[in-house]
Amino acid sequence: MVARRVFFSFHYDRDVRRVVQVRNSWVVRPGGEAQPFYDKAEFEEAKKRAGGIEKWIEEQLKGTSVTVVLFGAETYDREWVRHEIKRSYELGKGLLAIDIHSVKDPQLGIDRQGTNPLSYFTIKQNGRDVPLSNLYGAYDWVRDNGYVNMPAWIETAAKAAGR
Repeated sequence: MVARRVFFSFHYDRDVRRVVQVRNSWVVRPGGEAQPFYDKAEFEEAKKRAGGIEKWIEEQLKGTSVTVVLFGAETYDREWVRHEIKRSYELGKGLLAIDIHSVKDPQLGIDRQGTNPLSYFTIKQNGRDVPLSNLYGAYDWVRDNGYVNMPAWIETAAKAAGR
């Protein structure tokens, strides 16, 4: 299996402790690479720089083949997650969404289920608007055994994008 460099898109404030668990399960594997994990301070700093967050996102997407959208209860409504999905699509990255609402946050437990953020965007196919959520894989981390299966999901997304 080819080493895959992955960009993780998610709602920081609400889901960061769930995301850490999922991301760590990826980077500890042979060939599992991810962009450096930013912290809140770095994100706030990026907002202040010229080009701001858009530029920071572009830098993070460089060299990645797949964007994994980790979504919880409120991820669908996050402006920057939407931007990351849009740019990933435009750049021809592999895309997939993983529902992490049932991953136990060490402090807060499980959360309520949210809407797949890929469903926010549609593309025209045969004259009809088709949501990206119908075109890209969507999984549930707990129910679909993400710990074991995420490498295959990422590989499938990369190959579907020709990467």
